[in-house]
Amino acid sequence: MSRIKKIPVILDGDPGHDDAIAWVLASTVEDFDIKAITTVAGNQTLEKVTYNARRIASLLKLDIEVAKGRNRPICSDLIIAPNFHGETGLDGPKLPEPDRELSKLSAIEMMAKVLQESDEKVTIISTGAQTNTAALLLAHPELKEKIGTISTMGGGLRNGNWTAGAEFNILVDPEAAYTVCHSGVDLQMCGLDVTEQAIVYPEDWERIRALNNPVAKVVAEWFDFFFIHMKSLGWKGCCTHDPCAVMSLIHPEIFDIREYYVDVELSGHYCRGATVADYTGRSGNKPNCRCVVGLDREKFVDVLVEACAKYEGWEV
Repeated sequence: MSRIKKIPVILDGDPGHDDAIAWVLASTVEDFDIKAITTVAGNQTLEKVTYNARRIASLLKLDIEVAKGRNRPICSDLIIAPNFHGETGLDGPKLPEPDRELSKLSAIEMMAKVLQESDEKVTIISTGAQTNTAALLLAHPELKEKIGTISTMGGGLRNGNWTAGAEFNILVDPEAAYTVCHSGVDLQMCGLDVTEQAIVYPEDWERIRALNNPVAKVVAEWFDFFFIHMKSLGWKGCCTHDPCAVMSLIHPEIFDIREYYVDVELSGHYCRGATVADYTGRSGNKPNCRCVVGLDREKFVDVLVEACAKYEGWEV
């Protein structure tokens, strides 16, 4: 019997508590062959999120390169979110120091290298601004066919969370999101429509803490910190945004996924960065995106707990 080939994966993000939890989940997926981690400015400055990414890689014993990406959006000034993620971008529990050097390649060079060397189509999981992915597509259009799927956390078809119309990751770099949206690459989008339903309550992350392994303990403490700001906004739990971009790939059966034509608004005083869906098909445009719009919350939590349980016997 021939061995089932693994899916080569690039994790691209701006960790960030929910990015970090998404990577905890991704590193337990047996079907994934994680080839690289690339960072982009967003939740915090590039230097801070890159340091965070290297510490997460050490925590998860991911013996892969971390490459530093773009330090600002394509056309606009950088927006960061210290109110959610703290001064370091990943405040809370102490993490191990990086155990390998930062790659000498830039994120764009690293992504291109992975694509060039892969015999299989590569999945890019983007949990921050899509600046790196857009820059890759613009710099290396010849590699577009080597991308299998781009799974993003970003946008909101019915509302925003940073402005009335725009979700944070898209608002950080709308031009990048527009480039990816119109690239013709297979695209799956987890926006606020689903992520604001992916609520993990204190009793849920107490299940994770009770696993009593070093990674589960860190994840529970990430939730502890993230909840400080979420609670101040009136939430009774944490909207666990970025793990949706991973979990919807591996457990599509627990999600409500629909195909729409989606565009990104680049101008407008009130709506820059809004992701706009054609629900009726009246625009005449064919769907360009699988939009994840709902989920079974209890099963979502169960998968997170099961992933954290896989770190039993871990030493950090």
